Amino acid sequence: MIFNDDNQELGSSNDLEVVDLSTGIDTMESLIEEFSPKKILERGEIVDGTIISVEKTGLVIDLGQKSEGFVPRGEMKTTSNAESYEPGLSLITYVIFPETQEGTILLSIDRAKGEQGWKTLDVARQEGKTLIGRIIDSNKGGAVVECEGIQGFVPLSQLIGPARELYTPAGPPKPGFIGMDIEFRITELNRRRNRAIFSERAALEAVKLKLKSQRIKELNVGDVVPGKVLGTSKFGVFVEMDGADGLIHISELSWDTVLDPENFVQIGAPLDVQIIKIDLENLRIALSLKRLQPEPWDQISSEINVGNIMPGTITKLASFGAFARVQGGLEGLIHLSELSYEKIEQPAEVVREGQKVDVKIIRIEQERKRLGLSLLLDKEIESAPEESEESAPEESAPEESEESAPEESEESAPEESAPEESEESEEDK
Repeated sequence: MIFNDDNQELGSSNDLEVVDLSTGIDTMESLIEEFSPKKILERGEIVDGTIISVEKTGLVIDLGQKSEGFVPRGEMKTTSNAESYEPGLSLITYVIFPETQEGTILLSIDRAKGEQGWKTLDVARQEGKTLIGRIIDSNKGGAVVECEGIQGFVPLSQLIGPARELYTPAGPPKPGFIGMDIEFRITELNRRRNRAIFSERAALEAVKLKLKSQRIKELNVGDVVPGKVLGTSKFGVFVEMDGADGLIHISELSWDTVLDPENFVQIGAPLDVQIIKIDLENLRIALSLKRLQPEPWDQISSEINVGNIMPGTITKLASFGAFARVQGGLEGLIHLSELSYEKIEQPAEVVREGQKVDVKIIRIEQERKRLGLSLLLDKEIESAPEESEESAPEESAPEESEESAPEESEESAPEESAPEESEESEEDK
């Protein structure tokens, strides 16, 4: 403790030391800041400043340097209202010349906004963000769009929506085109070449992708949803379903054979589809149209029997045989051995895809829902002469025919009873 001459307590020695020390530090820092050398500004540098005064010729700016900065009126063109500047307002400026002969630093607000704009666009490009720009001009290749003080080009192929409808390749643009705001994404950015390429199409696709990712989470396998035909390809049909799109593979269009999806559906036509697979990672949806219809096997399998002969169409060739579709959409296999009596290596030696043929049902696999078929016409024609030639040289043909008669009658007994059954059925009727 410290006391005066009258023994009055003045305070602790520690308290006095703290006060004196803090005061010394503040003084020292101010002296260091005042006499330390200022950072030398470089041409093209972006610096912060504060308006000292507003003059007729421009703005006087405090940059924290020995010399003051000055923004000529010619470097403030991007400012919509120059009168809004007042002393004390903070600004971002671009260093044109670090120091002029008059001892001032020449600055630009316009160029600062441009440099800041390039940085903003570069961040948006890296992060894949969608920006909004305004159309300021057009040429035969597309539209000139300004955003963040930077002028970019939107090629005609990337211009869609209302702007595309108002665009004219030659002559003055239609009313409403200049000044229209559009959303776009950056596809190319090169500050050194002063080149910026924008795409309105990419922005729309990004929106669709976001909507699809949200919509796909609401769907489940087995759902039946309404849709609209977007387009076709050789392998199927594309369908839009309230923000999400999916594919109906050609094999899922119908129980019957579909050779050309383009002739099976009409663009823009509404239709209900069933979801059969959802790939959340790749945002893909597999759809089916035929599964909303009764399966032919369930309807017709009870009406077909081994031995039935019916017309069919060859749908596909394989190394082991040919597939044929018969009435009602049922498909069966004609094995290589059932295509011809002669030995063949490939089914193409006898039949071709799309060919109309007559087939005979030789096997029914109920559990596997498969049919075994035999090509009918050629085998029947080939087998008839062979049986007659074999029986001709045998002298005991009459005796054999007599002996074979009972056997044939026994085998055909059920067939002979057909009239009796028909009589009984008539009585029942």
